[in-house]
Amino acid sequence: MSLLDGARGSLTELSRPERWVLGVSAAFALFLLAALLTGALGPTYFLFLVGLAGMYALLSFGLNAQWGFTGLINFSVAAFFGIGAYGSALMTADSSPIAGGFNPLVGLVVALVVAFVLALLIGIPTLRLRADYLAIASLGLAEVVRLIVLNERWLTNGSAGLRGIPSFFQGWPVLSTFPEAMPGLRLVVIPGSPILLETSFWQSLLNVMLVLTFAGVTYLVLRRAHRSPWGRVLRTIRSDEDLARALGKNTYSFKMQSFILGSLIMALAGVFYTHLNLYVGPGDLDPITTFYAWVAVILGGSGSNRGALFGGIVIVTIREGTRFLNDVALPIDPAPLRLLLIGVVIVAVMRYRPQGILPPQRELIWPSAVDGGGTPETPDSGVREQKGGGSNE
Repeated sequence: MSLLDGARGSLTELSRPERWVLGVSAAFALFLLAALLTGALGPTYFLFLVGLAGMYALLSFGLNAQWGFTGLINFSVAAFFGIGAYGSALMTADSSPIAGGFNPLVGLVVALVVAFVLALLIGIPTLRLRADYLAIASLGLAEVVRLIVLNERWLTNGSAGLRGIPSFFQGWPVLSTFPEAMPGLRLVVIPGSPILLETSFWQSLLNVMLVLTFAGVTYLVLRRAHRSPWGRVLRTIRSDEDLARALGKNTYSFKMQSFILGSLIMALAGVFYTHLNLYVGPGDLDPITTFYAWVAVILGGSGSNRGALFGGIVIVTIREGTRFLNDVALPIDPAPLRLLLIGVVIVAVMRYRPQGILPPQRELIWPSAVDGGGTPETPDSGVREQKGGGSNE
């Protein structure tokens, strides 16, 4: 009974948007469960969608660390995503023109190092300027990286892309052979709609565990950083950089730290995508990736880690959900509807929730600060009255 009361109390403490998000998430989970049980959605494809949602959540976290925390306008999300993807693929893929065959952990380290160096090089000349210049430079960087990947065949294999990429856990003890070692299962919950759990399912399960680890660690780090003195300086820079500078803060250094942190998270998303899709090509660096990340952050709430996570899930739902409309007889091609739906979502959010679905106010409060419930008591008298009373004594 106490557990039920605790759950009821937790629900009553939620704000209206939080209750709405919880309700929509629960309804969507029930819908997916029904689709799995009826065979309308394969379990392997479902796990692939979960992996994509985790990837977009990482991209949203990275952009949120830059724009949401510090106000840095970065239009090169696809570039750093591509650096992570190609950095790992070039180290591990059999078709790599420069290396290949290395352990995926080596690819992860190389990708993050290259992303770090690139973020440093683009940040040094631009972060001393106002945000407009960073936006222009980052937009150019995204196109430069895409054209290099497309045209430099000796380095990236050009338009053919890179194939023969191993899974992330190849070479690991136990985990590398886990999908083959697990038996194939055939579950029948609803007669006529069996659920097949084969080798591809267990491999996808490992991918989901990987992205949940990446996203979970990233979320906890950003959550801690957002509430720290470092995070407060970043929010001050976003609100009024001149004020932060007048208070003695080296705003250039703080902006550089924020930019590099976000870029590394974006590269991490690219590393995961490489070992999820097992193929990477120039099309993966399309500017639409940057657009999706910005929509996720705006939808969830700028500066909100929970909002970035929610926005990434919504983007994948719209992007992949429209594929199922091909099974419905419609007078129009359903493929372009994803951009239309995203546009409608943006307009609706800007009209009714300009601060986003889950604004960051609650994330800025340490739980220990409100332990015991309620708000701090208001003093009976002001400081001057208390001092005056003390002097009379």
